[in-house]
Amino acid sequence: MKILGVDTSSNVASVAYIEDDLLISEFTLNYKLTHSQTLMPMLDDVCQSCHLKLEEVDAIAVASGPGSFTGLRIGAATVKGLAYGLNKPIIPVPTLDGLAYNIHYTEYLICPIMDARRSQVYSAIYHWEDEQLVRDTDYLNITIDELIENLKEKESNIIFVGDGIPVFRDQLKEELEGVFFADAHLNRQRASTIASLGRRYYAEGRVENHMDHAPMYIRKSQAEREYEERQRG
Repeated sequence: MKILGVDTSSNVASVAYIEDDLLISEFTLNYKLTHSQTLMPMLDDVCQSCHLKLEEVDAIAVASGPGSFTGLRIGAATVKGLAYGLNKPIIPVPTLDGLAYNIHYTEYLICPIMDARRSQVYSAIYHWEDEQLVRDTDYLNITIDELIENLKEKESNIIFVGDGIPVFRDQLKEELEGVFFADAHLNRQRASTIASLGRRYYAEGRVENHMDHAPMYIRKSQAEREYEERQRG
C-alpha cells in the first residue's frame, strides 16, 4: 500500500510517502514560513526525491485537526484538490492521534498538548493496549489547569508531546508527578506518522471522498468568537 501523508495543522509543515511499513521520503519544516509558501514545493520535492508519480498512491492521509484554522484549511484544500484530480480516497487522521502515535508501546499514558492560546490546549489522553493506541477521552479544548486536574486523577506516569510543551513545561513539572517530555524527533507533528496511522485507518475503512472531507476544528474560530462578542456587546 502506498500512502501520501500531509500535516499542516500547526507551525510544522510536513509531507511524507510510505509504502507498506517503509518510510520512503519525508520533508518536515518547522520554520516561520506560511504553509501556502511551502506545502506544494515540499510535495514536489518528496515526489522528485523518490521518483513517485502521484497517480501511483492508493490514498492520501491528512491531519484533520484540531489545530491552526488557517493551516488546516490549507492542508484540506490541497488534499481535496489532489484527491479529486487523482480520484483517490482521503484518510482523515486527527492531529492529536498522530501526535500520540509518535510514542510507541509504552506503559505510560500519552498526552499530546497543542497550544491553543489564552492558557488553553487541544489535548486528549491515550494508552497502548494489545499493540493498539487507545484514546481514553474526547478531543479536548480546555485550559491547562483543567487538564492538570484531570491528570492528577490518573495513577500513571505521563509522556507529553506537542508544541504546548515549551509553553507549559514548568507548570506541568511543578503540579504533576511522573512527568516526561518527548524528545525533539518525536514532539511535533510528522507526516510520516499521519501516513503510517492512516494506513491502519484505511484498513478499517475510515476514508472519505474529496466532497465529504472537512477539517475538525473543535472550537469556533477567533473571528467567529469576536463576532459573537460584538453581537452580545
